[in-house]
Amino acid sequence: MQSLAASFGCNTYSYTQSHTATDCLTHLARQGFREFELMMYPGHLWPADTDATARKKLRQQIGSLGARLLTLNMPNIDMNIAAAAAEMRQHTLHLLKGIVELAGDLGAPGVVIGTGKANPLFAAPKAQLTGYFFSAVDELAPLAKKSGTALSVENMPFAFLPRIDELMAALDRYGNADIGIVWDAANSHFVHEDLGDSLRRCRDRLKLVHLSDTGQQVYRHDAVGLGNVPFAEIPPVMAEIGHRGLAMLEIISLDADRDISASADKLAGLGFGAR
Repeated sequence: MQSLAASFGCNTYSYTQSHTATDCLTHLARQGFREFELMMYPGHLWPADTDATARKKLRQQIGSLGARLLTLNMPNIDMNIAAAAAEMRQHTLHLLKGIVELAGDLGAPGVVIGTGKANPLFAAPKAQLTGYFFSAVDELAPLAKKSGTALSVENMPFAFLPRIDELMAALDRYGNADIGIVWDAANSHFVHEDLGDSLRRCRDRLKLVHLSDTGQQVYRHDAVGLGNVPFAEIPPVMAEIGHRGLAMLEIISLDADRDISASADKLAGLGFGAR
């Protein structure tokens, strides 16, 4: 696993309820990982619980491990920048600002965000939801630049812009070239996209690729082999579009060490990991 781990980044989702970020980084570094995406989760890593001293110590730890923190991410469960209530939008924006500032303090070059969620039974018009998203980015993007990091938007099935075409169209209309895309293979597959076409569509903003498995009936981020994501289609397209960036394992499992290791092995056999 040691040699394969060095070929992938590792997201810490599976460890959010069992490890602090500090303990998690040490644990995963022992398995050979050197590039990370830390999830925002109280008890794991949360801005309000991480004072200046703790931030300095965590940044020093990352350096001492010979590691690189690529992104901060959060599950997008409790927060919604496209909420109907202005109070919820402002509360979400306040929390996201804290995450952006934390990313700057930790030296993470990216912060992963979603566009926000619509009511699944009676959604507001997309133009209205897009306006809420743009208003949030109006505040977050300048703060990210000031903090030394940048925003990347992820394609998420539960977001009001779940498909890459509509997400890219919105970002192109917004017009800030500094805003990137984190493309998630499982998310794309779940909404029945052609993975190759989806990747090609976001090539100009693509920063990072997330890898996990899912079917198309029940949404998952499983170990590779437990769903039907056609992973073999992805490496040739990554090469075609010139994406030499990292593939980030975002496996969510109660036996994370086993399933992340097995997934890395299977993905390496399909051509992932070479940069």
